[in-house]
Amino acid sequence: MNCLIVDDNKMARMAMKQLVSQVSELTLAGECDNAMDAYNKVSKEHIDLILLDIEMPGMTGLDVAKQLGTRAHVVFVTAFDQHAVTAFEQGAVDYVLKPVSLPRLATAVSRVKERLGRAPADLSGLLRELAVQRAEGRNYLRWVNASVGQTIKLITVEEICYFKADSKYTLVVTANAESLIKKPIKELCDELDPTQFWQIHRSTLVNVSYVAGVTRDYRGHLQVKLKQRNESLPVSESYTHLFRQM
Repeated sequence: MNCLIVDDNKMARMAMKQLVSQVSELTLAGECDNAMDAYNKVSKEHIDLILLDIEMPGMTGLDVAKQLGTRAHVVFVTAFDQHAVTAFEQGAVDYVLKPVSLPRLATAVSRVKERLGRAPADLSGLLRELAVQRAEGRNYLRWVNASVGQTIKLITVEEICYFKADSKYTLVVTANAESLIKKPIKELCDELDPTQFWQIHRSTLVNVSYVAGVTRDYRGHLQVKLKQRNESLPVSESYTHLFRQM
């Protein structure tokens, strides 16, 4: 079976590739770190199985499955187990939790083999339910306590244009003010809603509600232009795929 790995985390993809190499029934057809590349890959090549991470910035794994679930069999791969029961009840091929073990992957592959002669499962009902569970199952960060001079200020995440790493602190930037928190970018990535805050650089998270557009500088690098702020934010090469639809 031709297998495609879709996960925005490089280390997770490497781990999955090692597992796939140990399953004789699988041939690795490629790997993608974003939804758009996955869509292009499946559109151009024959893919039997997509090992699909749910939690990805921008277009999530649920968005990928919605677009590609009729073209290939899908096995969801995620760190969040609250979706699992619904997935099995509504007929998804399989659902495996991170960190994925070789025996668990082998079981998922066996289930896919049983379905190869049939059309991929209809995931429409499952995807609707997973989207609801995903929204309800996570308690995302709603505000931060930030230092403004000698004052501690409570700032709701809706007010924040972007976060930027600044030495030992993280800069919190709103439309008309800047303040500091001690929480690092890595922790914020885990605690903020990924549909609201996109990581565009290893040191920067931007609130998509404040993105006015993107431009290229004289070197051809992407820069995010903001609403209500004059500065632009650089986008590192690893995150340019987020803006391919814009």
